[in-house]
Amino acid sequence: VYPPSLSPKEVVVYLAALKAFAYGEVNDGEVLITADTVVGLGNSIIEKPKNEEDAVRMISALSKVKHDVYSGVQIKTATQNISLYSHTEVHFKALTPDTIKYYVDTYKPLDKAGAYGIQEWIGLVGVKKIEGCFYNVMGLPVHKVYQELMKLVE
Repeated sequence: VYPPSLSPKEVVVYLAALKAFAYGEVNDGEVLITADTVVGLGNSIIEKPKNEEDAVRMISALSKVKHDVYSGVQIKTATQNISLYSHTEVHFKALTPDTIKYYVDTYKPLDKAGAYGIQEWIGLVGVKKIEGCFYNVMGLPVHKVYQELMKLVE
């Protein structure tokens, strides 16, 4: 749960930090990476669906529109806490009700923000364009995380 006044990018950074805080202390030589991802549609934040009906509703809302995917990451060491976020725009083509139902029934995307995994079948047939990091949409902006990790060893 997060304060409702937060923007999507603030929400994901907040949630990633909460996960890191819940883990507790990090020992010397260890690195803890926590992350969270949400989908933004207009002024709404779409998290994970509650059930298959909710997943169908979510994907139907994303059909034929651009939406935003935000991932927040917390990198924690014994001496540092680094927060970052990434933003990607995803453009879905129009999806038929049968396509959406097939995806939800077959792939069971109940553990995914926005009820879809871009790396799955729906990404292949439904996404017509992305602007930003593909891996961010999968839930971890790998390039940004790698850049921050490299700074730790410099």
